[in-house]
Amino acid sequence: MPLRYLSWCLMVFFLGLPFSPALGQSPPPPAASPPAAPACGPDHTIIYKRAVSLLDSAEKKLNAKYTAEAKALLKEANALFTILTKECGPSQSERLLTEKELQQEAINKKLSEDALATSERLLKTAAEKEKQAEQLEHQGKNDASLALQRQAKAEYELAHLQAVKAQLYALRNQQMIFQYLRK
Repeated sequence: MPLRYLSWCLMVFFLGLPFSPALGQSPPPPAASPPAAPACGPDHTIIYKRAVSLLDSAEKKLNAKYTAEAKALLKEANALFTILTKECGPSQSERLLTEKELQQEAINKKLSEDALATSERLLKTAAEKEKQAEQLEHQGKNDASLALQRQAKAEYELAHLQAVKAQLYALRNQQMIFQYLRK
C-alpha cells in the first residue's frame, strides 16, 4: 500500500530534522592555532536575509495548507543556515545569546519537540489503523476497511504537517542565532 511508503518517508524526514543547540553557548574548544575561517561579511548577510525570507514564506505556505511547498522552502532555508553555521560558526561562538534569546530558543525547542512528538504519535496510530483496515479487508468488510484507510491517510497527512512545523520551529532558532547578521 502507498501509505506504508509515506510512513517510511516521514520517518526518514524526522531523522533529518535540524535540531542543533545554540552555537554560541558552549565555550570554544582550546586550540593552539585555530584554522583560518572566513570572516562573516556582506555575502553572509545576504544569505541570512534569504534564509529568513524563505522561513517566512514557508510559514505562510504551511498556514495556507501547502505543506509540500512549505517543506521545499524549509529545505532550502536549512541549506542556507548550514552554510552560515559552517562559515560563521567561529565568529558566532564569541557572541553569547541574551536572556530573551535564550528564553525564545527554549520556547522554539519545546514547540519543535511537541510537534515532533505529535507527529510520531499520529504515525503510530495511522499505522495501526492501516493494519486494522487490512484485517477488515481480508474478512470481506470492504466498507469498514476503506473508512479506516481514509482515517489512516488523514493521520499520515497530519503527521507530515506536524513534522514540517517541527522543522520550522527548529529553523527559527537558527534564525535567532544568526540575527546579528541582519544589519
